[in-house]
Amino acid sequence: MKFIDEAFIKIESGKGGNGCVSFRRERFIPKGGPDGGNGGKGGSIIFQSSSKINTLYKFRYQKYIKAENGKNGLSKQKTGKSGKDTIITLPVGTMLTDDTTKEILYDFNSDGDTFVAIEGGRGGLGNKHFATSRNRTPRFAQDGGESKILSIKLELKLVSDIGLIGLPNAGKSTTISAISKAKPKIADYPFTTIIPNMGVVQADWGEPFIVIDIPGLIKGASEGLGLGIKFLKHIERTKLLVHIIDASSLNEDDILSSYNTINNELKLYNEKLLDKVHLVVLNKIDMPNAEKLVKMFLKKSKLKNVLCISALKRIGIYELKSEMAQIIFRNQA
Repeated sequence: MKFIDEAFIKIESGKGGNGCVSFRRERFIPKGGPDGGNGGKGGSIIFQSSSKINTLYKFRYQKYIKAENGKNGLSKQKTGKSGKDTIITLPVGTMLTDDTTKEILYDFNSDGDTFVAIEGGRGGLGNKHFATSRNRTPRFAQDGGESKILSIKLELKLVSDIGLIGLPNAGKSTTISAISKAKPKIADYPFTTIIPNMGVVQADWGEPFIVIDIPGLIKGASEGLGLGIKFLKHIERTKLLVHIIDASSLNEDDILSSYNTINNELKLYNEKLLDKVHLVVLNKIDMPNAEKLVKMFLKKSKLKNVLCISALKRIGIYELKSEMAQIIFRNQA
């Protein structure tokens, strides 16, 4: 299934049914009064989030959604049937925006959240309702309320605790497969990951947490280069960013270039991302020359909280999972 995280749709509520103009015509009752019933209410458009889906794929083709109209009122004071509400299911993490005014209507952060986007039109009143002592035989009724139309932008920002970031081929996919049961595509070429991968991690203690692997960022990602800009929004909700760096390919002449490139792209996209808790992980320490480059990086960066791992050989994975769990626990406390 193709990963779709943005969609534009038009929604329309149901029109209310018209009130009925009717008079009693019963045997032995020569002066029958008005008995027109009310129209039924139109159906509303309701959005609801579900953890069972994780893409906006169905809206690739479903661009227009309308609720059912209410039925007209009937004689003998019978109210018309109300139109059925239309419930639209969305992934958790979807944000609804009015595409005309750009107003954020609702942000679905939890499973089962519900939001009534537009109410159905009210049912019109039948002529029975308008009978008075001065006008005992009203020959008019009320029309049903008109339907409402709204253009909506759906934007999915996946809800996860931790985001893995880094340059292409840093080993993010291998890392997420090592710490969880996720099975992303892994290969030795840039942009193996073209959609975010999510995995559930269970450390030796504490509650499980969710990790998302963001497709590789490159210099200029914040301006639309590569794949990064399309998926950077998915790390805006995370509590922790884990920066994966390929230790074996560090540049001796500019040992911090990989580290600084990613941080600069985060800043250009959204400065608030730099305020998140960051954990730096040097990967591929089993590769030749990696030990020397790691020492140079640690000395130059002066970072205190750096983990060294080999996701492929499962070196340091226990320590990585434990550190992640501790940071998540501290953020939840």
